[in-house]
Amino acid sequence: MAKALFELNPDLDRAALAEEFARERRLQVPQVLTDETARELRMVMQHHTEWGIALQAGATGEPRNFRPAELKDPQKQRQAMEMGQQTDQAAARGDYAYRALRYSLVEGLQSGWDPDSPYAVLLEHLNAEPFLGFMRTITGMPDLVKADAHASCFASQHFLGRHNDSHVAEGWRIAYVLNLTIDNWHPDWGGYLVFYDEDGNVETGFKPEFNTLNLFAVPQDHAVTYVPPFAPKGRYAINGWLRDR
Repeated sequence: MAKALFELNPDLDRAALAEEFARERRLQVPQVLTDETARELRMVMQHHTEWGIALQAGATGEPRNFRPAELKDPQKQRQAMEMGQQTDQAAARGDYAYRALRYSLVEGLQSGWDPDSPYAVLLEHLNAEPFLGFMRTITGMPDLVKADAHASCFASQHFLGRHNDSHVAEGWRIAYVLNLTIDNWHPDWGGYLVFYDEDGNVETGFKPEFNTLNLFAVPQDHAVTYVPPFAPKGRYAINGWLRDR
C-alpha cells in the first residue's frame, strides 16, 4: 500500500478555486490528490472492491443495493434482473431511475463487511480536517462538519437519471465526485456529470477525468449520462455529500 491512502495536492490554488465556486456554484478541481494516492485508490477500486448493484426505478420507488453475497441466491438474482428492467421502464417514461455498481463506505463500516478494508481509512480521511477544511475554504461554507461516501462504478448500460439532491433538511450542502476513472476516458463512453437549466438544456458537463474532484452546491438539476455497451469498465469514483449536521 502507499504510505498514505489520501493526500491532497499541496499545490492547489485555493483562493482561485474559491473564487470560481462562488461565481458558478459548481467546480472541477484537477489533480486534487497526489498522484501516488490517487493511483492507490484506483487500484483499490479496480481490484479490492466487492461491488454490489444499486438500482432505483421511479422517484417513489425503493432504492435497493444488492450485495455480491445476495446475488448468489437465484431468487435475489431474479429480483435484481427485474429491477434492472424496471429502471429501463421508468427512464423510458421520463421518471427518475438509476443503476450502477456501488459499495457504501458508511454501511460497510457499520455492518462490518470488511474490517480491514482501506475504505474505512478513506472514510476517516474524508472526515478529517485536511479535507473538510479544504472544502470549507473553497465553498465558503464554514459549517460543513462531515462527509458521507460511497464508491461507484458506472459500467456498461449504467446511468443516473436527472434529479436535484434536494435533501437540505438532512444537512446536504455539497455533492462531490472524486473521479478515479481509467486513463484517457473517451467522450463517446458517456458517464459525464451534466447540469440542466429549467428547460432541460445542458448548461455544462464535467468529464470523468482521473484524479479530478467535481463538486456543486445542492440542489441543482443534474445526471450522469448513460454508459453505452461498448464502453470499457472504468468510470470509478468516490461520491457523497458534505453536510452541516
